[in-house]
Amino acid sequence: MSPVSPWQWIEEQHRQGRELCLILDSLGEMETRQTLLNGRACDRYASVYDQTSVARLANAGPYLILLSRADTEALSGLLGAPERNWGWLASIAQGDLPALLEHWRQRFLLDSRPNQALYRFHDNRTLTRALDHLSPDALPPYLGPTISLCYWQGEHWLALDNPAPGEYPLPAMPEWLQVPTPGRLRGQVHVINVYRYLLAHHYEALRQLARHRRPLAWIHAQRMQAEQWGWLEQEHLQFLALHSLPRPGYGVPDAWNPRPDETPHMHFERVSQMAGFSQGEGVL
Repeated sequence: MSPVSPWQWIEEQHRQGRELCLILDSLGEMETRQTLLNGRACDRYASVYDQTSVARLANAGPYLILLSRADTEALSGLLGAPERNWGWLASIAQGDLPALLEHWRQRFLLDSRPNQALYRFHDNRTLTRALDHLSPDALPPYLGPTISLCYWQGEHWLALDNPAPGEYPLPAMPEWLQVPTPGRLRGQVHVINVYRYLLAHHYEALRQLARHRRPLAWIHAQRMQAEQWGWLEQEHLQFLALHSLPRPGYGVPDAWNPRPDETPHMHFERVSQMAGFSQGEGVL
């Protein structure tokens, strides 16, 4: 795949008579979402999590929004800031939004209770890793009714055509769930997992954070702090994020900084004890 201009890709989809669909991460783009939904007919968008077992997360979950040329300004804002990892673009046949919605509703929830997890198909980084590893035969069951897609790969825009768009049952062993996770992506996986934890267990606090900060960017900053302290495990990041979330400025007190004679383990144990004494101060 070669780099493309997203605007040229969009024009080609319009020329082919296809519908243009925005797959949007709502939690980080609520203002953009509201702008796009204002006055839009209800059959021109859908919340993926709505009417599912995780409907309580619908407001912060992914949305599918059919775009028109009138949405150029809002779309320009997104295309001009791909580093926000807001999602990706797909083209579908006229009238295929319900099929696309059902397709991803069958694929976003992994495992069964109590070990359920959310597959972040709407995250262009998740999409990129999958597309980098999927065999040609696995592309149609993964992409479903999507005819073509355009996404930010991390350095440039790429486009990919689905070799056989259509409706497919969920495979027993989806190939996209077997994508290897390189060591360099370990920290990113920790960020996503902590985000999922906060979304599932501390949604209101996360929603309040989203009014001032981009949640994933904030958790990433927490990870950088944790790694600077030598706290390298996911439980360390989860602890730091959980106890920073209710504090003014979403940070930690100076007393939590490491002492010169402390190992990372000693530091974490001391801070854990301090946090234990102040549990009643937070909102979580």
